[in-house]
Amino acid sequence: MTHDMQGFFFPRTATGRSSLIPAPPWSYSGDLLTVEYRTDPARVAELLPAPLELAPEDPGAVALIWADWQSCSSSREELLDPVRSQYKECFVVVRCSFEGQTYSRCVYIWVDKDFAIARGIHQGYPKKLGSMWQTRPMAFPHASPQLAPGGAFGATLAAGDRRLADAVLTLTGPSDTNGFVNGHPMAHHRVYPDIAGHGDAYAELIESGGAEFEGGQAWQGDVELNLYDSPTEELSRLSVEEIIGGYYRQVGVVWNGGRTLARLSTD
Repeated sequence: MTHDMQGFFFPRTATGRSSLIPAPPWSYSGDLLTVEYRTDPARVAELLPAPLELAPEDPGAVALIWADWQSCSSSREELLDPVRSQYKECFVVVRCSFEGQTYSRCVYIWVDKDFAIARGIHQGYPKKLGSMWQTRPMAFPHASPQLAPGGAFGATLAAGDRRLADAVLTLTGPSDTNGFVNGHPMAHHRVYPDIAGHGDAYAELIESGGAEFEGGQAWQGDVELNLYDSPTEELSRLSVEEIIGGYYRQVGVVWNGGRTLARLSTD
């Protein structure tokens, strides 16, 4: 006797209830703390596999972004079981070029929930487990900074028992932008290694982005950023040569798929 397996992702079962993630669309609401800086463009280039190339303008620009998310599927049932909807992440974005168009690309990312890793596998994000913390704005100032001049926000990133980065952002005023590095469609590689470890059994370059987006008032400020060495991470190779800016913004976004830019050789 055989059964049709249900579920968008593993584990697939007869009912599908155990599947780690539901099918898209996926909705997100959260707070973003963004630090943009410049590094050696050669360090960015070494993170761009073929057929991607460096962006023609400001090729060494990097965005390090902390995000405190609440997310759900179209049923919104996860919002009533918060352990399934709330998570934190920190990700590193650079810009690149493909066939004359500029894209954003996530080159490192850490999350603190398994369902976020599973979504990343589907989307082409290189997600790993980590520990991320960031100061939360609240309506009342008793134990919270305000989204106003003088509000100070801290953020930390650790993985493998070692701190990788920390930042302090002190708001100076409203901003017309939340930065520019993460402002393009994403260009990601989706890969599935060969079972014997000889190359990839499946590989494609895809484009994706928000199907819907809303953003609150962006805030800019003075920012301090430190990166730290680790034997199992390479974030510190993207060393800080010049701070571009720091930003804070509350956003809502819907992700609902993408398109293939190129099928890649698996030879």
